[in-house]
Amino acid sequence: MSRVAYVNGRYLPHADAGVHIEDRGFQFSDGVYEVVAIADGRPVDLTGHIVRLARSLRELRIAMPMPERALRLVMREVVRRNAVSNGILYIQVNRGVHRRDHPFPPAHVAPSLIMTARPTPGVSARVMEEGTAVVTVPDRRWARRDIKSVSLLPNVLAKQAAREAGAWEAWQVDGDGFVTEGSSTNAWIVTPDGTLVTRPTGDDILAGITRAALIDLARREGIPVEERAFTVEEAKRAREAFNSSTTLPTVPVVRIDDTPVANGAPGSVTVRLHDLYEAHTVGAGAEDWLAA
Repeated sequence: MSRVAYVNGRYLPHADAGVHIEDRGFQFSDGVYEVVAIADGRPVDLTGHIVRLARSLRELRIAMPMPERALRLVMREVVRRNAVSNGILYIQVNRGVHRRDHPFPPAHVAPSLIMTARPTPGVSARVMEEGTAVVTVPDRRWARRDIKSVSLLPNVLAKQAAREAGAWEAWQVDGDGFVTEGSSTNAWIVTPDGTLVTRPTGDDILAGITRAALIDLARREGIPVEERAFTVEEAKRAREAFNSSTTLPTVPVVRIDDTPVANGAPGSVTVRLHDLYEAHTVGAGAEDWLAA
């Protein structure tokens, strides 16, 4: 079956969907987005994603495109029309269409709302068995990384640098040598004493919804958690390392630049968190579309 996209009130064939050439998301990257995991046809941690979407919009002074209940109904319909059982739902809200000018358009200009959905394979068994490599790159993004903005060019360049180096992900590093996050993931290590460490939320990283779920799951399991910055050198001496995101909740890291992490194999804490998150997606994490 052909894919279907939602664009400003219309369900359209994916190949025919588009926005106006003066849409501010196209011309200025003036918009935000969210990606929601779908498991067995149900959204995972949807409420958290909607809360974060609303926050990002408030920070940029963009209006919510419709009431939350209506938004949830459209989300559900996009997933249904695309027959996605396990995959992702992509939502983007731009400031709207107006003649090209840097200041905000008049208040009557409505935001643009775009949604798509597609199946995704998830983390492969091979990746969980063998792990992945990351490279480190300077963090050259803007100062408000807590806003899930569509301005992703530095992330694109970082991810491309990783691929050209034969790595799966790039860890971005601030001017003091501390890891901020990956190009499309949050970054984690496990210290030699078994403590799970990830950078605290703030203006310098995105508050990952999967990140929050993993912290909660780890604490329930009795795994000690520290939200603090860690350096590249500390990561290279760690017992384990991994990345997390909505689409790939736990991806083991077994090499950082040219340095193996511990014995060069995925660690037990990473694997345990992977299993816990898998259970989460069919338990408390999987929401009904219209749940408040």
